[in-house]
Amino acid sequence: MGYMDKYLPQPSNVTGVEGGTSALQLDPASILVLIVTLCAFCAPVFVLFPPFPPRKSDALRETHNKLGVEPSRSNLRDHWKVDHAAASASSGPAGTIKSLFIYPVKSCKGIEVTSAKVIPTGLEFDRLFTFAQLKSPFPVNVGDHDGEEAKAHAWDFITQRQFPLLATVETELWQPDLDKLRGKTLGVRSGEVFLVLRFPWRSPGFRGVLETFAAKCLRGLSGQPEKEILLPVRAPSEEEIKAKGYEYEDVRVWRDTTTALNMGSELPEELSMYLGVSNKLGLFRSNPEKLREVFKCAPKKDEAGYQPVVSFQDSYPVHILSLGSVRDLESKVPKDEVVNELNPRRFRANIYVTGCPAYDEDAWKRVRFAHPSQQEDESTFHVSCRTTRCKLPNVNPDTGIRHPVEPDKSLRAHRDIDEGAPKTGCLGMQCTPLFENVEVPESRVAVGMSFEVLERGEHFFKKV
Repeated sequence: MGYMDKYLPQPSNVTGVEGGTSALQLDPASILVLIVTLCAFCAPVFVLFPPFPPRKSDALRETHNKLGVEPSRSNLRDHWKVDHAAASASSGPAGTIKSLFIYPVKSCKGIEVTSAKVIPTGLEFDRLFTFAQLKSPFPVNVGDHDGEEAKAHAWDFITQRQFPLLATVETELWQPDLDKLRGKTLGVRSGEVFLVLRFPWRSPGFRGVLETFAAKCLRGLSGQPEKEILLPVRAPSEEEIKAKGYEYEDVRVWRDTTTALNMGSELPEELSMYLGVSNKLGLFRSNPEKLREVFKCAPKKDEAGYQPVVSFQDSYPVHILSLGSVRDLESKVPKDEVVNELNPRRFRANIYVTGCPAYDEDAWKRVRFAHPSQQEDESTFHVSCRTTRCKLPNVNPDTGIRHPVEPDKSLRAHRDIDEGAPKTGCLGMQCTPLFENVEVPESRVAVGMSFEVLERGEHFFKKV
């Protein structure tokens, strides 16, 4: 070996690739370290820039705010541990508003809010939409709307009574945010309120596996694949109706038949399969020109100053429920794995009040809500009748699972109190808004408002 040879690269003992042996030998531990390193490097990029298509509603975050209270901060989260019947009955201030809910789509998940505008049809955005199924006394092709047979077709509204999984259809309202809109190039619809509907849905096969993986990457381990529907809340123009394939059609709500806008062309076919609706499914938006007039126990037109009306509420514009009454009923309901507590949300009220004795509301005839220091925000309601209960509260509002008998059985046993509705349980009160200025029929309610019972008396339920 020469003097310079010791500084030159020495021949390797490893046989070249052509000789059949790899120049780089990796054991399992090395491979694992390599995979972990790559994952650690890619994970932040994957989370910040997920390689999945965005949902339709994701763009709304740039210009809108989601209306409502997050479930983790619900004002009803302590409903089971608070003494809601602390006050005694009196004609003076009796308690406060504990929680407010609106239900943009009848029988779907509600939205808890901290305040709401009161209009003649109730709380703003409440029951603006309803699902309906096309029914016929004989087998027909639901796509055929011509001929004499088509006259027998009828759209009937649907609720959790027939399709309990409606309880799991999530609703969101997105309102424009002026701060977010400032300085942006605005689109035609940037200033609108939008409704988002979501329901769980996983496609079959490998595609469903990918959807599940994407949902968990985007929304955490509890994420699940969903289908989404995005709709404007305002009544569409004639041009939009034609372009979207909407149609004004008659729809039955109990004994009423009203004309409303069928927006069923927006519905994916998976929704019918998820809900278990075998007939054609429609989504109707209330027609502001064809609202259902309310009579029976509602105040007369000359008393209220206007003709009481509803959108897709069952019978009256607003539903008030005392949490003290729910607690008392809960003590009488047998518990099991399905009904281990009586969540007030089962009863789908608009205004949940606290601070009055259980069932004190049974005798209310007129009630006023107001801020102690802001009398200009007060709202007054005619308490029209008791809320007669069907079996809908048997449905768990979180899971859509229906109990076979409770709380309906306990309601009938302990709350059969109205001679106008024999053998029927009653809980809560149906109300009609009253306005100081009927030319501008508008007021507000808010969580924390105190309420005062202005008038008491007897009630006799009259069927709508």
